[in-house]
Amino acid sequence: MSTDKAFTFLPLGAIIQEFKVAGKNIVQGFSTAEHYKSHNAPYFGETIGRIANRTAHGKFELNGQTYQLPVNNGPNSLHGGNLGWGKCEFEGPFAVDRNGKQATLFKYLSKHGEEGYPGTVEVRVWYVQEKLNEDGYQKEVLHIEYEAELVGDDAPATAINITNHSYFNLSGSSTIAGTEATLITNKYQVVDDGGIPTGPIEDYPGVNPNSSFTLGEKEPDIDDCFVVNTNPASVPLDTRDSALQTVASFFHPESRIHLEVATTEPAFQFYTGKYIDVPAVESLPARGARSAFCVEPSRYVNAINVPEYRSMTILKKGEIYGSKIVYRGWKA
Repeated sequence: MSTDKAFTFLPLGAIIQEFKVAGKNIVQGFSTAEHYKSHNAPYFGETIGRIANRTAHGKFELNGQTYQLPVNNGPNSLHGGNLGWGKCEFEGPFAVDRNGKQATLFKYLSKHGEEGYPGTVEVRVWYVQEKLNEDGYQKEVLHIEYEAELVGDDAPATAINITNHSYFNLSGSSTIAGTEATLITNKYQVVDDGGIPTGPIEDYPGVNPNSSFTLGEKEPDIDDCFVVNTNPASVPLDTRDSALQTVASFFHPESRIHLEVATTEPAFQFYTGKYIDVPAVESLPARGARSAFCVEPSRYVNAINVPEYRSMTILKKGEIYGSKIVYRGWKA
């Protein structure tokens, strides 16, 4: 485990365990890796892969055959299967130089056939921490960079879509009520009852781009994929050269804590935590519905099964998958 005044990480799932703003930890988690292993059904802080979000019927076709994944969310596969990357032990942390900055590196080798996926994939996760003084405020900044490639000759291609699954609570209270949210877009993937997109990208009712709304005790109840780049053909396999965009920002008037989420990814899942159900663990209180929210930058949901979208999630031998996420937190 590596420690810092603002951030703490675990080799298990390359998990973000702590993100402190003005001394307050704004991410949900546990005090030990063992507690994550026994209680982390919500995926607190995990690196999600190989495929984040839902895959319809837990199946996809690639390399001239059909691959069956674990069905663990209704009729579908969710977040890589029963033991996705967030439940796996990564190598690290390694202190490394990344583009001239001190970074924390975690690595994981996902072998051919793991959770039903083809090909052996090496994934690398870099965390770069910064303290910035802007507009008179000290901002805690975490840069996340993902990179993955096929190694070996088990398969010529695989499917991939990586994200981080941190849950945020800016007030320290039992719910997210009172949090003011602003999203860059109201375009979203319309889904069926199982969370699988039905085809169209439409305007999300009640959400206006770059206009704030307040999260209440029960409403709005959101668990949807918002689309920043509505031109799927323009999304590269490696988005890291794309412009970083702040896709979501949040503020709580009681704590005065701000959070911004930026990414190079074309979409992000916004989830208001309806299904969180975690018992009290040692000194940590029980956490229930709407005790935290998620912003999960990623590719389109179920892209591997949609001809117009699948190129953004197919990783071939000799290619590199990449993406970036940036979290910024400060107290005003």
